[in-house]
Amino acid sequence: MRFTSEHAAFRKTVRDVVEREIAPHVDEWERAGTFPAHELFPKLGELGLLGLEYDPEYGGQGADHLFSVILCEELHRSGCAGVPMAIGVQTMMATPSLHEFGSDELKRRYLEPAIRGTAVCSIAVTEPGAGSDVAGLRTRAVRDGDEWVVNGSKLYITNGTQADWLCLLARTSDEGGHRGMSQIVVPTDTPGFSVSRKLDKLGNRSSDTAELFFDDVRVPVSNTIGTVGRGFQQQMAQFVVERMFAAYGAVGSCRHALERTREHLRQRQAFGRPLAANQYVVFRLTELSAQVDLLQSHNYACAQAYVDGEDTTRAATVAKLTAGRLLREVADACLQFHGGMGYMEETWTSRFFRDSRLASIGGGADEVMLQVLARMDGFDA
Repeated sequence: MRFTSEHAAFRKTVRDVVEREIAPHVDEWERAGTFPAHELFPKLGELGLLGLEYDPEYGGQGADHLFSVILCEELHRSGCAGVPMAIGVQTMMATPSLHEFGSDELKRRYLEPAIRGTAVCSIAVTEPGAGSDVAGLRTRAVRDGDEWVVNGSKLYITNGTQADWLCLLARTSDEGGHRGMSQIVVPTDTPGFSVSRKLDKLGNRSSDTAELFFDDVRVPVSNTIGTVGRGFQQQMAQFVVERMFAAYGAVGSCRHALERTREHLRQRQAFGRPLAANQYVVFRLTELSAQVDLLQSHNYACAQAYVDGEDTTRAATVAKLTAGRLLREVADACLQFHGGMGYMEETWTSRFFRDSRLASIGGGADEVMLQVLARMDGFDA
């Protein structure tokens, strides 16, 4: 896999917009517990960042997957994880199924505004009793003529308080387990839909997360994405892309944190010399940097396989598992080497430490990743 001069120019563009439009506002957005998606997303949409790989007919850029890799890496140099996660939901979690399987009418009505950034979208899968166990979800959509009538609730929904529409996964038949589910576009201005509450989280605080409620919400059956009853399978394919996004972003977060910590070690004096004069400290950061190199190499191999049309389920699962654990190691080391100052809320290390913890839970917990890999290795886990 080779990056071109066009890729390099794109990396600079993304880094510039992150430094101009996101990083200066992070502290304010973190305190507020949300960020103004309807102000930020149109700016990203103007630069084509919200539909990189999508069909130009619907406003996409028709770019190769490496541009998405770069976008993920650079967004996570913003100084927080919340806003990049929200952007990731818009570009790689809520819209891939719509782009791949949606009708032309659905794409015109919902995908095009999402790519422009004039509409904010969200993915509504997780429920109070069904997180990583997607097959256990209970939200139902019952057909009544040409409409679905939706009842149920969703939990931990990123962009939940700001979304204009949801990519909802709901049961549309009485078949149990993973059978009988469908993906449905639900506009949030539909009667019966409500945000039950905005959730207060340990980290990723600039990203609004909500519990949603559906009380006889009626939407057209034509809002179904793809084939009725195939929603679980479509969602699983979308989850693979989500895990790749998480791993790409982890590289950007880790590299940025290690760069900042190296600079701190060069400047901070202890016992009459820079902290960087301590071999253990330097070796530990070097070791972590080498592990980030390995993750990035794996990510790039996964990206190339994706470009080649190969099944990346295993590679993406390995990447997600590795990324979550490595992020936690890097965050812990960076905080430790900043000493007491690193434990203060005013120092970036405390936010990074809190934000990093979600990486081993969201998008499939470590234990679920291990279960997937064990089954692929022939174990009945």
